[in-house]
Amino acid sequence: MPDRSALRKLRSQVRGTLLTFGLVAITTGVISLIIFSIGLTRGSVLYVIPVMIAAIRWGIVPSLFAAFCGVLASAYLFFPPLYSFRIKDPQEVINLILYVFTAVVVSQLATRLKRELELSRQREIDLRDLYAFSRRLAVAFDVSDIHAAIEDHLASVLQRKVVLFAGAREGTAAGRRKGSAVPAQVQAEVTKALSAREAAAAIVTGNAGETWLVRAVSPKSPEFGVIAIDFGHASQASVDELRVRVDAVLADATATLERLGVAHAISEARMRAQTDQLREALIGSVSHELRTPLASILGAATVLSAAPALRNEKKLKALVHDVRNEAERLNSDIQNLLDATRISSDGVTPHLEWADPADIINAAVDRCRRRLTGRRLDLNVPDDLPLVHVDPVLVQQALVQLFDNAVKYSPPGSRIALAARARDGRLVIGVSDKGAGLTDAEQPLIWERFARGDRHAANTSGSGLGLWIANAFVAANGGKMTATSDGPDRGTTVAIELPVTQKAVTQLESDADE
Repeated sequence: MPDRSALRKLRSQVRGTLLTFGLVAITTGVISLIIFSIGLTRGSVLYVIPVMIAAIRWGIVPSLFAAFCGVLASAYLFFPPLYSFRIKDPQEVINLILYVFTAVVVSQLATRLKRELELSRQREIDLRDLYAFSRRLAVAFDVSDIHAAIEDHLASVLQRKVVLFAGAREGTAAGRRKGSAVPAQVQAEVTKALSAREAAAAIVTGNAGETWLVRAVSPKSPEFGVIAIDFGHASQASVDELRVRVDAVLADATATLERLGVAHAISEARMRAQTDQLREALIGSVSHELRTPLASILGAATVLSAAPALRNEKKLKALVHDVRNEAERLNSDIQNLLDATRISSDGVTPHLEWADPADIINAAVDRCRRRLTGRRLDLNVPDDLPLVHVDPVLVQQALVQLFDNAVKYSPPGSRIALAARARDGRLVIGVSDKGAGLTDAEQPLIWERFARGDRHAANTSGSGLGLWIANAFVAANGGKMTATSDGPDRGTTVAIELPVTQKAVTQLESDADE
């Protein structure tokens, strides 16, 4: 099958030649008009104009064709004897020779100028792409982001479909990321190259007869992976030419990647990802192992606290209560670790259902009843609150975190208030306390994982996960959380906002009709 790029080039040359002939014809008409209207006897120098235009627009071949047509038109129409290619006057022959020389030089200069202009534009495009590539690398966090940036950069530079494979375990990930998989033959060659790492570049034919090039991005840095480039239906000569260009582009790209330290960034990102996975797995494993003995301790402490023999033993009863309270606190911390592991690894998938906000609030209050002992709890929950389409368990756990924070950072005997209201298509549930409050520096940091304020680190226990978990649970239900405070030691109000959309109301009504 003929090379499409060669056909396009040939078609462009033919089109340029035809347009050049038209320019020469127009110039001939203009010269004839000048001669007959003004009386000018010679106008052949004007044929330099179509030569320059052809050289700038279509290249050297159309410009030389314009020069040749200009010589023929001058000899035939303007040099005596007219309408004959024979020229009597030797001076006219010299003029035509000078014209041809001038036309050739002008065409060469114009073609070179065009080439330099194209190179300048290409350099500008390359610099812009490189700048965008550098910015994308700067914000890349994990290995997949870096590899995606490399893949897109190479595709932009090569102007071909490029699929990058980062490792043997990611053999099909690139295809899925681009929305299309490579042919099986290409996949097999990629797998071979990934295992060998130093395998030579290979040419593979796809299912539709298209040509693919499979090679490592850099033989020196296996971290950059292996790429498969679709050459399409190209001839062997075109494939060889493209391979030379690919080698040159990848040499420049590899030098750029090494200069930017991308291989080191990939190694660090992979190590960071593995560390995070190991930490999450360790936390999850240890937390699960602690739940069983902790449940036994809680059960034993609950039985002992209700035992008749301890009714008159104040000291022992106080010790049993301390054991139970600390066991409940430890159980809460372990639950937070499990929730954090769930959020980090699998994400949160809510099980949505219609729920009454009052039921969610009452369930959260019942769970926190013992923790709220010693605090005055004020509830302001109107009877006409709209139903919400949420996961009630997640929202309840978020409220429990808010109550736990309010108790933790407010003095005994202080007031904790919960107020719920509907406004502007949203349900707002706010928990307010009269405790430690927030500084301007602390306010934007409270939603981060393991966030702990310096003011409370020494005298208040906690892991810094509570509000981060609550925020993740609320976000999974399409809501958001806000925190306001008048300043240190002036209390805090943390609010949960959940959507109450007309679409949800319509769905609820349709469910009722059924």
